[in-house]
Amino acid sequence: MSDACCMPGRGSLPPDDVGAATGRGVDTGRLHKVDQRPVAAGTFVMGDAHGDGLRADGELPLHVVELSGFVIDETAVTTTDFAAFVDATGYRTSAERAGTSAVFGALVADDSTVVGRAPTAPWWVEVRGADWAHPEGPGSDIATRADHPVVHVSFVDAQAYCDWAGRSLPTEAQWEYAARGGLHGARFPWGDELVDASGVRRCAIYAPDLWGAPFPAEQGIGVGVIPTMPVRSFAPNGFGLWQTVGNVWEWCADRYDPRYYRHSPRQDPTGPDRGASRVLRGGSYLCDDSYCSRYRVAARSHNTVESSSGNTGFRTVARSR
Repeated sequence: MSDACCMPGRGSLPPDDVGAATGRGVDTGRLHKVDQRPVAAGTFVMGDAHGDGLRADGELPLHVVELSGFVIDETAVTTTDFAAFVDATGYRTSAERAGTSAVFGALVADDSTVVGRAPTAPWWVEVRGADWAHPEGPGSDIATRADHPVVHVSFVDAQAYCDWAGRSLPTEAQWEYAARGGLHGARFPWGDELVDASGVRRCAIYAPDLWGAPFPAEQGIGVGVIPTMPVRSFAPNGFGLWQTVGNVWEWCADRYDPRYYRHSPRQDPTGPDRGASRVLRGGSYLCDDSYCSRYRVAARSHNTVESSSGNTGFRTVARSR
């Protein structure tokens, strides 16, 4: 994992085994209920135009990308959407099969459920019973999160949902182009400044007023705090997409290689042919300028295909015909 502030990793399936784990090829029709936005074919400069990113993340060099038109979800897939998939298929996520998933330690109400900590980021704890339906572990639920993004989904889980719904995960280039909303070279979907003219923040990132301390707020903050926000919070970008930065990280289809931009094709790039981890985009509610500024549209992260955490979800695109 490139930076443990984002999410800790779990052991990966070999890349060639991902299809077998997800049941690839199953298409049961128009089951996906998330509202869609068409994105017209276009050309943009992909990458970090401001020099904000870490060199190791591979946000450079800037390079021109030409994309064919596509259709993308307006929002991240919600807990309601994912529950419909689980109800229809009986699917068990990576976290459910493993019996644990990664939770921000300040959210854990019962220390007896903690089975481990990330060695380089002790604010990340592995919690027994944490999964998409129990985001902070046993005793938590999604009853009040119907319109929140689903979390604790691995790449394998997101791909399984796509296969059931006849969808695909966006390529990294599709994701960045859509997230920019037509503002080429801007840091954020709305411009270059984190806050608007009235000083109001435009995305869900780490909030010291909520956590009660600067990042990482390792001490508990009490039972019942919900770190994610409804998927239609704040305002949509120029393409009508909501919260492409902040709230939750979103899986992309591409394998990750920090050197890929050096030789990425100009037309409809789909990522490197090999690699054990997959790209994540958009940052999450745990991003903070003091530690991790990956809530920019150019920012890149990655994780192994079976990894899950309380700040990782996904959105989909229409499958190419």
